[in-house]
Amino acid sequence: MTMFQNSAIMDGQSTGPDQLSAVFSALGDPTRRAILLRLVEGDRTVAELHAPFAMSQPAISRHLKVLEAAGLISRRRRATARLSHLEAAPLGEATAWLARYQAFWDGRFQQLDALLAALQAPPPSPASEPAVEG
Repeated sequence: MTMFQNSAIMDGQSTGPDQLSAVFSALGDPTRRAILLRLVEGDRTVAELHAPFAMSQPAISRHLKVLEAAGLISRRRRATARLSHLEAAPLGEATAWLARYQAFWDGRFQQLDALLAALQAPPPSPASEPAVEG
């Protein structure tokens, strides 16, 4: 991904078919992760999402645009309010992508456990070694 594409994703513009990169880019910001956590509880207006943050409402709106471009939220109007809704499918796709590496890391940790056990095992006692006659 080029610098321009990364910048466009950060500005909330989708630039291509690589939604997974957009999802991980969006999740890279702690404010956006906190917004998603609030949306787990249900749909929220911009004002409701803005309340716990020490930033301007336009800044929250920019974060919402990034989340929307990544497919992590959808937005709809209800009367005069604009509600944000969590879209779980992209999170599932990201989880599935990460799960591919779970077996790899499980194997590596098992190897590390075996090495540590071998290093911590007491050395064999001299009585258990066969006598060498010479």
